[in-house]
Amino acid sequence: MMLSPRTVTLEAAGVGLEGDLILPEGATGIVVFAHGSGSSRFSTRNRQVAEYLASLGLATLLFDLLTPDENVIDERTRELRFDIPLIGRRMTGAVDWVAQAEATRELAIGLFGASTGAAAALIAAAERPQAVYAVVSRGGRVDLADTALARVAAPTLLLVGGRDHQVIDLNEQARERMTAPCELVTVHGATHLFEEPGKLEEVQRLAAQWFLEHLAPQRSTP
Repeated sequence: MMLSPRTVTLEAAGVGLEGDLILPEGATGIVVFAHGSGSSRFSTRNRQVAEYLASLGLATLLFDLLTPDENVIDERTRELRFDIPLIGRRMTGAVDWVAQAEATRELAIGLFGASTGAAAALIAAAERPQAVYAVVSRGGRVDLADTALARVAAPTLLLVGGRDHQVIDLNEQARERMTAPCELVTVHGATHLFEEPGKLEEVQRLAAQWFLEHLAPQRSTP
C-alpha cells in the first residue's frame, strides 16, 4: 500500500518552504528532490519517481524551491527559476533541515535533481559533503553548478535521454570537471522529459539502484 505524504514546512536559507515527506517504516535513506525550472513539488514525473523509491523503502522529500509569493513573481518574469545560486542555497537549506529534523536525522541523504534542479542538487552536495551520500540527475543542467562541480564528493549518476543531444554534451563537459565518482548513462530513445513509453520507468530503476547502493550501507556507519 502506498504511503500518503505528510506536509511539512522546511526552514531553508531563511524562508519557509512547503514540502511533502514520505517516510516508510524502516527507511534505508532519504532522497530529497529538486524540481526543474517552472515546476514545483507537484511535478508529475518527480512524484512518480518518489513513489517508486518509497515502495523500495527509501524516504522521499519533494519541496517547493520558491515561496508562494516568489512563485507569483516568477510566473510573470521567469527569472527566479533560473537563479541557480538562490535555488542552490534553498537546496542546501533543505539538506540541513533533513539532517536536523527528528524524523529524518538518522537517515543517509541522497539528492535527485531534474533540469535546473540538478545544478541545485550538486551545489548542495558540494556545500554539505559530510551529509550527502549520493546524487542522481535526470535530464539535468548540471553544467550550471559551475565551480561547485569540482567540490562534489558524493557518487553522482547523470541520466540523460539518448535523443537529448545538447544536454548530453553539457553533461559530458560537466563530468570532466568532477572529481567524485560519476557515471553518465544515456537512456536510449528518450527525449529531454523522458515522455516516451517506459523511459521514466527506466529512470526510476536506475535511480533506485544508485540510491540503494550508496545510501543503505550508510545506516550502519557510525
